[in-house]
Amino acid sequence: SYDNILLMNIVFGILVGFIVLTILVVLHELGHFLTAKKNGIKVNEFGIGFPPRAIAWIHLPASQVENYLENLSEEGKRQINFQKLQKKLAKIKSSQKTDKKKYYWLRFPKAEYQKPQEYLIFSLNYLPIGGFCAMDGESAADTKKGTFGATSFWQKTQILFGGVIMNWLTAIIIFTILAWTGMPEFLPNQFSIKSDAKKVDQPVIISKVLENSPAEKAGIKYNSWIIYMQSNNENPIKPTNSQAVIDFNNTHKNQTVTYHLEDLKTHKRYSATAKLGSGENNQPALGIALQPHFTEANTKYTWSAPLVGIGTTAQITTKTFEGFGELIKNIFQGSLRQFSGDSHTKEEGKQQMNKVSESVSGPVGIIGVLFPAFTSAGPTNLAFLAAVISISLACMNVLPIPALDGGRWFLIGFFKLRGKKLQKQTEEKIVGRAFFALIALSILITILDIIKIAK
Repeated sequence: SYDNILLMNIVFGILVGFIVLTILVVLHELGHFLTAKKNGIKVNEFGIGFPPRAIAWIHLPASQVENYLENLSEEGKRQINFQKLQKKLAKIKSSQKTDKKKYYWLRFPKAEYQKPQEYLIFSLNYLPIGGFCAMDGESAADTKKGTFGATSFWQKTQILFGGVIMNWLTAIIIFTILAWTGMPEFLPNQFSIKSDAKKVDQPVIISKVLENSPAEKAGIKYNSWIIYMQSNNENPIKPTNSQAVIDFNNTHKNQTVTYHLEDLKTHKRYSATAKLGSGENNQPALGIALQPHFTEANTKYTWSAPLVGIGTTAQITTKTFEGFGELIKNIFQGSLRQFSGDSHTKEEGKQQMNKVSESVSGPVGIIGVLFPAFTSAGPTNLAFLAAVISISLACMNVLPIPALDGGRWFLIGFFKLRGKKLQKQTEEKIVGRAFFALIALSILITILDIIKIAK
C-alpha cells in the first residue's frame, strides 16, 4: 500500500541520515587527526562510531611487529589467529633490512583492549553516530613532548580548527560536483556565475509503482522517467515537475491515457496506456509515487564549477552565522520580554520564542524528517543537504562555547593573553560544565522535534 511505501521511505531516509552524519563527523575528526600528526602529536586512537569497540587494528613499525606479537596473551593470539600470521611475520622481518620506516596494520585483539598501547589504534565501534580522535595529553596544561599541551599556540590553533576546515572543504567539494552535474537552487539569489550557467529541467521520475494499480496493469515500470503524457485528441504534455503529473491524472480520471517513458535502468523508451481510476476511497488514479523535487530546475556549470563550489559554501556559511545571530537575539529578547508587565511586549516575546522552536532542529528532526524528505528527492538534493550540514558543523564548532573547538581555542587564548597558565583542573571544570549544558540543550531540542513531528 501507499502507506507502506511512505514508511519504507522514512526508514530508508533515517538509515541514510545516520550514515551521512557519521561520515561528516568522521571527516571532521580526520581534520583533527591530520593536523595533529602534521604537528608531531601522538594520536592514541582514531575511531569511527563510539565505544564499545567492535573491531580494531594497531599501527606498528616493522621493527616492533615481532615483539608485539610475541608479547600477546594466549587469548589475544587466538583471537587474531596467530598461526596464520607466521608467514606474514617472516615477510615483515625480511623487510626490516630494506625498509626500516615501513609500518603495518595488525588486528588488535579484544584481550588486549585494557592494556595501554604505545602506537595508534584504529577502531570501528558499536555506537554508529560520529567518531573521535584521541590525542595524547589533550589538556592545554600537558608539557610532555608529543602531547597537545606541549605545542605552540599556533599549532593548537591548527589542530583545533582542523576539523572545521575539513568540514568546509567537504562542502566545497560536494558543491563543486553538484555544479558540474546540476546544482539545486534553494536560496534566493544563490551564488552563480551567470556567464557559465545553464538551466536544466529536472526529470519527473517514478519512484514506486503500487500493486494491482492501473500503472502496474499498464506495464509502467519503477524508476522510469515520464517524458510525455497524452490523452485522446489532445497534444502531448511534457511534465516539468511532479505536480504537473498529479494535475494531469486528476483531470483525466476514468479516462484512458498514454505515457511515454524511459526506463532509467536500461535507457530504453517505451509507451504505456492506462485506464485511470476514479480516485475514490483515497485510491490514486494511476498508482505511482514520484520522486519529489524541491526546485523547478537545476543549474549546470563547466569551467566555473570550483568557483561556484567555493562561492556557495561562503554564501551558506554567511547565512548560517546570520541565523545563529538571529537565534541568539530571539532567545534573549524573547526571554526578557516574558517578564514585562505590558501584554503587547509579552506577546512579542512569545512570538520570538516560537521562532526559536521552529528554526532549531536536533538529531531527531534532521534524521527523522529532513533526511527522509531529501533522500526521496534523489541523490542531488541529498548531497546538497549533506553539504549544508557539513557547513553547519563547521560554523557551530567555531563558536566560543568551551565544549566545542572554538570554545577551547578561545579559552586557551584568553589565558595566554592574561599571561597565566590554564590549569588542567580549571579547563576540565569549564569544559565539563559547558558540555553538560550542551547535552541539556540537545535534550530540549529533541523534545521540541518530537512535539513538531507529533503535530
